[in-house]
Amino acid sequence: MKMQLSMLRNADRRQFMATVAKGLLGVTFAGAATSDAVRVFGDQARAVTPRNLGAAKHVILLFMNGGMTHFETFDPKPGVEEGGPTKAIQTRIPGVTFGEYLPRLAYLAGGLAVVRSLSTETGDHEGGRYLMRTSFKKINSIQHPGLGAWLTHIKGNDAADLPGNVFVGSDNSHPAAGFLPPNLSPVPIANPASGLQNTQLPDYLTTKHFNRRLNLVNKLDAKFRERYESAPVEAYNEMYVEARRLMGSDSLKVFDIKEEPEKIREAYGNNSLGQGCLLARRLVESGVRFVEVNYGGWDMHQTLWERLDEKANHLDVALGNLLRDLHSKGLLSETLVAVQTEFGRTPKINENVGRDHHPGAFSGLLAGAGIRTGQVYGASDKRGFSVEADACSVGSFNATIAAAAGIDLDEEHFAPNGRPFKVSGGAKPIPELLA
Repeated sequence: MKMQLSMLRNADRRQFMATVAKGLLGVTFAGAATSDAVRVFGDQARAVTPRNLGAAKHVILLFMNGGMTHFETFDPKPGVEEGGPTKAIQTRIPGVTFGEYLPRLAYLAGGLAVVRSLSTETGDHEGGRYLMRTSFKKINSIQHPGLGAWLTHIKGNDAADLPGNVFVGSDNSHPAAGFLPPNLSPVPIANPASGLQNTQLPDYLTTKHFNRRLNLVNKLDAKFRERYESAPVEAYNEMYVEARRLMGSDSLKVFDIKEEPEKIREAYGNNSLGQGCLLARRLVESGVRFVEVNYGGWDMHQTLWERLDEKANHLDVALGNLLRDLHSKGLLSETLVAVQTEFGRTPKINENVGRDHHPGAFSGLLAGAGIRTGQVYGASDKRGFSVEADACSVGSFNATIAAAAGIDLDEEHFAPNGRPFKVSGGAKPIPELLA
């Protein structure tokens, strides 16, 4: 029986969490940047020594699923064959250029910290996404927690009836809570325009009868919980309690972006990224600790220049408006915003595969609370093939986010099998990126 319970604690709980989450939960600002963008974000040039660790009470992570090209976005290479036909445009930071598809973000560059020296050895999509979200390589013996689960586990949840960790989009490969308690897994929102689904009882089931069913389940389950009293078993029970509390809470309104004025919804962009960013702003405004917005379609290969204009425009509009909206509401000083992707694209442009997968050099972005903005950190070589200066590992990128959120990166946390783990795999944050 002990062996069976051990199996429940490890392998079965991930599937259990997925089933519960799907079954129970289901679950005036406008336009481009204005001329006061520099005043809004400021230079923020400070000493390299970090001073504001713990400033980020909330994190919004925008994950560009598919491998966002660095050449055409945050690390253009004009004047060389590998740069392709994309033009570079000047940002508000002297000497720093972005790809021509990001004019709003180029104007808001004073409020951004661009990392151009990310690299990994993982060139497959699932492995790259897993590494980026957990700071660990994917292995069969254990599943590591995503960053949102870590932050909620260590810093707690201050959002009253709301979950502390939310995932907007679709990605079945998300590591969720990994070996941490399953109630720390992100609540999934497949479509931001539809909000949290399956939160109402079916017509045939009254609240009275539903509560009777829950009481019966609790009675049937009581002996098992008493006999196998443990943190994992209690975590499963807590998931039901939290789900039931959320179903009856007025806080559910925060998931309905239709409560926002139409001009605000339109300003973010009528697409899943734009509407996801709007939902993320509403969630952190209500106290949610961590929100990931997943936006796929970046695995373009030979169709890159046919589809890039639309994809990059969605990012440019959504992120630009998110930053300005957070600032106008006084939330940017306590909310860190990050942009990640699993790898970059190859310098060599092949007519059959276009820009292929390239983990050797790619870009990420940080902004908001705890981040020293108005800078570019690191550099790829002139061909965009490899890192030339100030290499930044995936672990260090995530460690920088965790440090800004006040996480002790030296503390050890133990998986159910007794193995010790550190947030971000023990990697150190980048001091130059921290405010």
